[in-house]
Amino acid sequence: MARFKENDLPKSKITASSLSKASLIFQYAGNHRWKFYIGLIFLLLTGATALAFPKLMGMLIDCVKNKDNTQANTIALGLVVILFLQSIFSFFRLSLFVNFTENTLANIRLALYSNLVKLPMSFFSQKRVGELNSRISSDITQIQDTLTSTIAEFLRQFILIIGGVILLASESIKLTLLMLSVVPLVAIAAVIFGRFIRRYSKNVQDKVAESQVIVEETLQGISIVKAFANEWYEIARYNGKISEVVKIAIKGGKYRGYFASFIIFCLFGAIVAVVWFGVRLSISGEMSVGQLISFVLYSTFVGASFGGIAELYSQIQKAIGATERVFELLEETPEKINSQQNSAASNKIQGNVSFKNVAFSYPSRKEIKVLKDVSFTANFGQKIAIVGPSGVGKSTIASLLLRFYDIEGGEILIDGKSIYDFDLETLRGNMSIVPQDVILFGGTIRENIAYGKPDASEEEIILASQQANAFSFINGFPEKMETIVGERGIQLSGGQRQRIAIARALLKNPSILILDEATSSLDSESEKLVQEALEILMQGRTSIIIAHRLSTIRSADQILVLDKGQITEQGTHKELITLENGIYKNLSNLQFSNS
Repeated sequence: MARFKENDLPKSKITASSLSKASLIFQYAGNHRWKFYIGLIFLLLTGATALAFPKLMGMLIDCVKNKDNTQANTIALGLVVILFLQSIFSFFRLSLFVNFTENTLANIRLALYSNLVKLPMSFFSQKRVGELNSRISSDITQIQDTLTSTIAEFLRQFILIIGGVILLASESIKLTLLMLSVVPLVAIAAVIFGRFIRRYSKNVQDKVAESQVIVEETLQGISIVKAFANEWYEIARYNGKISEVVKIAIKGGKYRGYFASFIIFCLFGAIVAVVWFGVRLSISGEMSVGQLISFVLYSTFVGASFGGIAELYSQIQKAIGATERVFELLEETPEKINSQQNSAASNKIQGNVSFKNVAFSYPSRKEIKVLKDVSFTANFGQKIAIVGPSGVGKSTIASLLLRFYDIEGGEILIDGKSIYDFDLETLRGNMSIVPQDVILFGGTIRENIAYGKPDASEEEIILASQQANAFSFINGFPEKMETIVGERGIQLSGGQRQRIAIARALLKNPSILILDEATSSLDSESEKLVQEALEILMQGRTSIIIAHRLSTIRSADQILVLDKGQITEQGTHKELITLENGIYKNLSNLQFSNS
């Protein structure tokens, strides 16, 4: 796959509105803002010393005609001082801009991440992780490069152009008019031509990347390729793509040849024309040789600045586009959750749950009613199971209880109080979920268990792992609790991941437990161990069990059958199994006859 490149970042037009939004960056500078302004002063001083250099060089050359060693020594010393001052100014300019940028971007990164993790689930259900990750990485990097060097370099080139043209005019108006009619136009043409060449080179890179995709796909599915004896087909497919690369690369080579010819003839020809006209003026006595040297150096400065400023302007456009995208995220409304640990989350609730005529549709699919008029009650300590075909809204009930989404109708009560009257930390701090697809973080087993209670003691972590039937397999690893689980827990089996998740939930000691098909993807032996751990976990708390395997819920106090967004059957296992043509009875007969 072709990687996302910084050059692919979209640009934004520089308008009063976009500049106003970009200036919001300075709000995050805090007490570091002064470094930017002092850096600008050093930038002006750097530009001024750079402009003084050609003038002094011309005066030094003129010392040959005057045969004045003393003046030559004085000017040479002045040049050394200028170079020394320029190096000092450049050091402070760069260090101040970097210091300002890094501190400002650290604040922006933290604000962006803090806002991002506090956004509601409805936001994440409509955004791709890759896009959000790009905002934090590529967009911030683009802003970083711009604040560190691009803005400073753009202003420096601008100073050199304006100052250079003024000083050129002071040397010779005639020569300045010739230079301005030729050199900038050639420099701008070179930039446009160069950009076209780069775009062509990018096409070649894209085609090469496409050919690499073929290689990756073929090698990943090599067993299928060989099973179908399709090596000839893959070779032909790869050869076709390589032929495209060659064709575009050869054409690009011709354009690069034209570009080289253009640079040699036009750009250097323009310099020759300026020097030739300057020599004629020197011969006629209108300017000295030293002034001609100064003029050529200033012309070089102005020409190079004209060429560079276009590219820098393009970079600033990208940075403004990146800033707008970053601030779009920062302006999203987060959930009301503290950014630091809150003691209020430890306020215990009893755990009586009641759904009353709840209706819900997902924000991205408003036309589809997922839940319609759902009502049930789960008293403290009860086990309430929810069963039904796939896609009828079983997991949605868990999401609504956790307030991942807002209901459209009815109400959800906990201990007789609306869930919207609880602050989110208290509400979610009293709940734990053990999902079917357990997500572990890439650290150690200890860190993943302690995620349920970050300040837990070693004894509490060990006890939770013992109760979750996880301690024995953890001790079987050479690093024990320090074993790295890998990305998303890939180093552990499904049953081991589930038991780590149960230990995590046990450590949290919730009042309300949600089990979302926690054993449906396990083999029989793992299911037995996990089920034993779940029985311990469910003791003394309200349990909402979303079940696929009906064998795990026979002892539930109440079983709710959900179909087409509504509760169609309700009762214990014994009660529901007696219903003629009932959904639960049919599901039960189907599962137990298969087993």
